[in-house]
Amino acid sequence: MKKILVVVDSINVNDSSGSKCNVALIINMIKAGYNVKVYHHSRKDISINGAHCVKINVNKFNWIYILGGFLRFLNRNFNLITTPFIERKIGFSPAFLSDVHDFTRTLKKDSFNPDLVITLSKAASFRPHKALLNIKEWHSKWLAYVHDPFPFHFYPKPYDFYAPGYKYKEQFLINFANKAAYSGFPSLLLKEWMGKFAPDFLNKGVVIPHQLVEIENKEIQLPEFFNRNKFTLLHAGSLLGQRNPKGLIEGFFKFLESNPEANETAQLILIGSISENHSDTFNKHKNKRDNLISINKNLPFDVVYQLQYSVSVNIILEAKSDISPFLPGKFPHCVAANKKMLVLGPENSETRRLLGNDYEYFSEIDNVDVISKLIEKLYFEWKANPNEMLLNKPELLDYLGANNLKFIIDTLLND
Repeated sequence: MKKILVVVDSINVNDSSGSKCNVALIINMIKAGYNVKVYHHSRKDISINGAHCVKINVNKFNWIYILGGFLRFLNRNFNLITTPFIERKIGFSPAFLSDVHDFTRTLKKDSFNPDLVITLSKAASFRPHKALLNIKEWHSKWLAYVHDPFPFHFYPKPYDFYAPGYKYKEQFLINFANKAAYSGFPSLLLKEWMGKFAPDFLNKGVVIPHQLVEIENKEIQLPEFFNRNKFTLLHAGSLLGQRNPKGLIEGFFKFLESNPEANETAQLILIGSISENHSDTFNKHKNKRDNLISINKNLPFDVVYQLQYSVSVNIILEAKSDISPFLPGKFPHCVAANKKMLVLGPENSETRRLLGNDYEYFSEIDNVDVISKLIEKLYFEWKANPNEMLLNKPELLDYLGANNLKFIIDTLLND
């Protein structure tokens, strides 16, 4: 049995969509028959059935941690924010470097002797990747997974901006692209996008999509705002400043204006933190019938997962841009739920690539007329037969599943 060592920021599925994706990948590695050991920096001890999980302990006696504590003291007591200044000088915060120190210190003591080492991360941290740069003996069997563009100025518009220490972060990216034997990406478009900045990604990169995992169908009480008897559209995920729901909301209410009877039977549900930039849109469209339900916080993963299976339509909403190279973390859940998706985003996107150019429920995020017509079409299909609102993409079930993952990893191991 081949051994895979996974080094990851967190395996707490409730702390971010990135952690959910990382755990799904680990679960499918186990399902594919690998011997998996996981080093993680979650804030609590967490286990994954079938894997040996080791929590990285914080070493409070290294000078970087002590410096970070002193800076936190200055911030808390004197409102002195020093981290951006330090990042401009050395590229990374003391907290980042302290965590990297903890990872490196622990990994150098490991006796697992893996056949493949995979570094996973979330948000903009890439701490495991920084730690692996310090362990040269593993570079020949290292797969550096890049879940999102990095650094921030390598994001496509409108997400891009120059973070403090961006030159150091850029060099860090080029270093691990060069040193790692392989690189992994959740989408083909992301691999091609990042290859423009680090050509090694094009030569060494493989596409390992976010994974679809079988989750035990527990008896979960769904929220009171959800009514199984209504035509429900669900967007689950944060609405960042760039991820603007205005076109979706206005398209939905235009659909209601054109179809007054739907006021009694249609709901748009938005779950996840909402940027204040969008508050005017929400305030404008409040109504007494509760057609628009907005939950400005994250709900537990298992609740959202069951909602995705129970609603009429799942929504993918991306930013207004020329390209969206991201594979949304919820995409596998939406495929598994087998409900039709309303996809709002740029035409050049990974979601559109996977669903196919002939997928009909697609619009740019700000085309209110098209969005309204698509919702209307979905509504009348639901009225005709609510049990036939199916996605029916079996090829995506295979693409996102453990068998395809095993084929990809076995190809690397036999390289």
